[in-house]
Amino acid sequence: MRIGRQISTIARCSWQAAALVLLFGNHPTQAQTPTALSKVWVPDLGNGTYKNPVLYADYSDPDVVRVGSDFYLTSSSFNAVPGLQILHSKDLVNWTIIGAVFQQQPPLARYRELQHGNGVWAPAIRYHNKEFYIYYPDPDLGIFVTKAKNPAGPWSAPVCIKEAKGWIDPCPLWDENGKAYLVHGFAGSRAGIKTILAVSPMAPDGLSLTGDDALVFDGHAAHPTLEGPKFYKRNGYYYIFAPAGGVPTGWQLVLRSKNVYGPYEERIVMDQGKTPVNGPHQGAWVDTDTGEDWFLHFQDQGPYGRVVHLQPMTWKNDWPVIGEDPDGDGKGQPVLTYRKPRIKAKAQPVATPATSDEFSDTSLGLQWQWHANPQDYWAYLNGPQGYLRMYSVMLPENFKNYWQVPNLLLQKLPADVFTATTKLTFSPRIEGEKVGLMMMGLDYAYIAITNAGGKLQLSETVCQNADKLAPETTTAPVEIPAAQAKQPLYLRVAVKPGAKCQFSYSLDGQNFQPLGTEFQAREGKWIGAKVGLFCSRTTKFNDSGNADIDWFRLE
Repeated sequence: MRIGRQISTIARCSWQAAALVLLFGNHPTQAQTPTALSKVWVPDLGNGTYKNPVLYADYSDPDVVRVGSDFYLTSSSFNAVPGLQILHSKDLVNWTIIGAVFQQQPPLARYRELQHGNGVWAPAIRYHNKEFYIYYPDPDLGIFVTKAKNPAGPWSAPVCIKEAKGWIDPCPLWDENGKAYLVHGFAGSRAGIKTILAVSPMAPDGLSLTGDDALVFDGHAAHPTLEGPKFYKRNGYYYIFAPAGGVPTGWQLVLRSKNVYGPYEERIVMDQGKTPVNGPHQGAWVDTDTGEDWFLHFQDQGPYGRVVHLQPMTWKNDWPVIGEDPDGDGKGQPVLTYRKPRIKAKAQPVATPATSDEFSDTSLGLQWQWHANPQDYWAYLNGPQGYLRMYSVMLPENFKNYWQVPNLLLQKLPADVFTATTKLTFSPRIEGEKVGLMMMGLDYAYIAITNAGGKLQLSETVCQNADKLAPETTTAPVEIPAAQAKQPLYLRVAVKPGAKCQFSYSLDGQNFQPLGTEFQAREGKWIGAKVGLFCSRTTKFNDSGNADIDWFRLE
């Protein structure tokens, strides 16, 4: 069956302009400091084994490529920027963040406004003709591709190769005969149909589609919510790895055929089995330079997001078996601990994605993301003086709660149990200015310092069903003594198992006083809860107060 229309030239979305080349090309990113080891989750057990998840953070819909002895991972970033973060590893266990594709998400005006759950959905990263390619869908706009010589950046301005509403989860395949193809799924919320996969012919340079879309598999009979396909070829078979069954409860399906357009055979190659790892699926098959096969996938952990697991993978009669297969039926289940992948190089030093930030550099740590395209006046980083200055930004005119506020500086939760503490000095200018430490999601809570009546006050605020623009509730304020008002203050949130959060504050950095009741964190729109900072004001004025953030530490 053939659907869609022929595309013979490079399709470019109407918003693209030459200025974007400058925008994307002039924002190189820097890798995190290699010694910035997490104090809350280290998957490398130090004895040749590892524990899952290898990334205890919301790197949703991960895809991985190996180039030589190096592995590179990217994942969905939705409306958060910098978008399409790039992670690097030598052994699939120890990962660091080395960059991001863009500092401002295009179209710039669209993503200057909050777009919860929109933007960059499941991407694919590949290496072809000595260049890195990332294909990603914007479910409202179409399929995009961006390229780079160096995975840390800079990346080229994304090219729209298919203007479409509801095309999602693209993945390219370059065949040995020089031909190229793109597989993708459909978002029911936009296309009005889902659980089908299609393949399009693609130009060898990967920058345009060259023919009709062909429907190659329908999962309605046995594999509901079929999506997230990844395209491979091995031993003459074309393989499509695709998750099915829904995010929290599904399984990993693999399709194979001798013809790129099918018909495809099907097999479930991994499910939860007898393990506590629910919905193990959607990820990437990758091999090592020693010839071993491995599979990275996510597990939905609610407020913690979609964390990343690493599974051993073997082949049996040209079908993959992922994880451990205790009964030998060809369907694996996840491992909780396992030996590390064998690589040719010496063992990689233990490493984890950055979490804490001393704000002593000239750029923010790569773990940070804004909730929308940032404006220059939101924050200023003065590396030599060792602080991040956040300016108070006027709340939207129709403000109901912080679900509507774009200037939230947040990062992914780094483990199931941790404490986030920040040291700051608040210098407000006008009534109603506020700085806070926030746990953001569909429900959110924060502890904040507010300038009220010429005095600084501390309070906890909670908002249930923030996405429905429900009102906030705030505790009775605690006044900060006048003598302490210009001194550093400390805000903290302690996260217990199950993402139960208790906020507290300190005037001296030693003795912390709880404030408010325990808050149950909740996931956001397609993402986990996130923790971080904001600075806002309620009064229009021709200048802004500010908060100087000395450091932000997760322990």
